[in-house]
Amino acid sequence: QVRLVESGGGLVQAGGSLRLSCAVSGRIFNINTMGWYRQAPGKQRELVALIRTAGNIIYSDSVKGRFTISRDNAKMTVYLQMNSLKPEDTAVYYCNVNSGSTSDWGQGTQVTVSS
Repeated sequence: QVRLVESGGGLVQAGGSLRLSCAVSGRIFNINTMGWYRQAPGKQRELVALIRTAGNIIYSDSVKGRFTISRDNAKMTVYLQMNSLKPEDTAVYYCNVNSGSTSDWGQGTQVTVSS
């Protein structure tokens, strides 16, 4: 059973920073990608940032230059450093791990940015 546990969400003023963490445990093989998605009220879940095992990184246009994704393979943890936060970044942030045959999600962590 694969388990993803996110942490680091909270309330921050516009312009502030937060760092999200996602710890992965359990039996999982051949990870292709680890990433972060978000879902704001009334909107569809969208990709924020993705890092492939080969090292390629993808960011959504809305967060480029402000967010940085990284991973620690030894700790099986993926991080999302979020700087210069804006009210429109407010959402529930979800961690995802994709191994090709499986796709696992965390429970989500709320990020609220006040103006």
